[in-house]
Amino acid sequence: MARRPLPRILERGSISLARGRDIARTAADSATDVLHPLLTIGRGLRILAASGRRKWAGTPKEKRGPALFLGAACVLVVALVPYGPLLAMITVMAAAAWQGRDRAPVDEGPGEAQAERLGSLYEALVPYFSVPEDPSPLFSHGGAWDAAFTDYAFDRPGRITRLRIRYPAYFTDGEAESRARIEALLHAKSGRGREYLFDWDEEGNTLDMTVLPPLPTGIAAQRFVTSPGETVLGFTDAGTVQRTLPVREGEEPRDVPPVIWRTGTRATEPHLLAAGQSGSGTSTLLRSIALQALQHGGDVLIVEGAGSGEYSCLTGRTGVLAVECGLGGARAALEWAAQETERRLFAANRARQEGRPAPEDVRRPVWILLDRPSVLGHLAAADGRTDPFALLQVPLRHGRAANVTVVVAEQFDHLELLGEAVWAHTRARVVLGAASVQQITSVLGVPPHTTPTPEVPVGRGYARLGTGVVHRLQVPATPDPYDEGAAAGAREAVLELLPERAKSPTAQPTPVEAT
Repeated sequence: MARRPLPRILERGSISLARGRDIARTAADSATDVLHPLLTIGRGLRILAASGRRKWAGTPKEKRGPALFLGAACVLVVALVPYGPLLAMITVMAAAAWQGRDRAPVDEGPGEAQAERLGSLYEALVPYFSVPEDPSPLFSHGGAWDAAFTDYAFDRPGRITRLRIRYPAYFTDGEAESRARIEALLHAKSGRGREYLFDWDEEGNTLDMTVLPPLPTGIAAQRFVTSPGETVLGFTDAGTVQRTLPVREGEEPRDVPPVIWRTGTRATEPHLLAAGQSGSGTSTLLRSIALQALQHGGDVLIVEGAGSGEYSCLTGRTGVLAVECGLGGARAALEWAAQETERRLFAANRARQEGRPAPEDVRRPVWILLDRPSVLGHLAAADGRTDPFALLQVPLRHGRAANVTVVVAEQFDHLELLGEAVWAHTRARVVLGAASVQQITSVLGVPPHTTPTPEVPVGRGYARLGTGVVHRLQVPATPDPYDEGAAAGAREAVLELLPERAKSPTAQPTPVEAT
């Protein structure tokens, strides 16, 4: 059977529809060109109206009457002046056209100096991102850098602040050594003295390099909005944590993302280890932790191995059990800490067997803060005594169940003197001050996600809680209030947080014998 031909209208329907779409698109573009001035003026009038509405809402109620009278007088004067309404309309239209103009910046591409810098960086990456067997290499000497660098930004001095790099799929981006070589090269070629964040997308074969802004250093010690069992170690970058805290930086309130360390009987990281060089801010961190512990009603025991008097402001304060600097006092304090931990364990176990909650003195948290305990160990060895630091094993092993928290601060040079119990039970780690990648990795367990800088302010470093990610950290300014070399505002802030002096020495709980 012969097939009947399609009707003429159906045979040419697709051609007619395509032609109709082209005509409609051309008409729309022509109308947009013709009405562009009107659209610009309309957008400007909307902006001016919104600005006037905001200004009227911000005007106090007692000033609105005189403002209306002044506006009516101006309208009357314009109406009476020859050609006044016409001039007023022209002025309003001109202002609306200026406000409604297209302010989208025109991308003119990199300048000559910027293009030269990108070309130099491209040539430096060629030996790492190319192989002789590649028939069409993305990186080659004398090649075009714009195919490899898809996004970039510069600051005013002309240094790179953001860069996206496309690299070949055969690059071994899964090996830490290969990635470290690329990061070190980009850090050196893009400008030292700044902190860079490298984000590797292994699926898309892209690398994003971003210059991180400095963390705020003007936030002093203050009463943070936290619940019992939460301690603010410091502040980090926005977007890395899912919480912000209202703080005061000077006299201005602001919201900043904190690094929160949770302690107590249900904590997964019950103890903390802080490492750094002299002057890095470890004592500042311990003072900040002590003030926050006292704020939530805890008892604080401080053992200072260096004996420099960094914690003399806490001596005799309510809630401070003792501040020990000598070898004998430190040994007695740590012996009491071990016995108190055992007493709390027995009391809590007895309460559970009897089906009642733990006693109040067991639920009250105890904080043991040790600053440079290796000095006491050296003194004990020189005197022929046992290291008092060995007495800390009981609070470290069983402190979580007894609501006892241990914080140890030590310098990098003496970290090997810390016992195995410290490394095994201090799952929260902090590194402060200028440190190499190897030093940071030895404490945190993983390398930092940014490039450390050789010069950092006091209290600047990294923090890692358990097996979590590494956070940049800036400890709140908590100097010794008796140190005249510190900033006056920060010293006054610490003095305001200190509890009142106890009328009588704080009585230490008597250990209960096991039954």
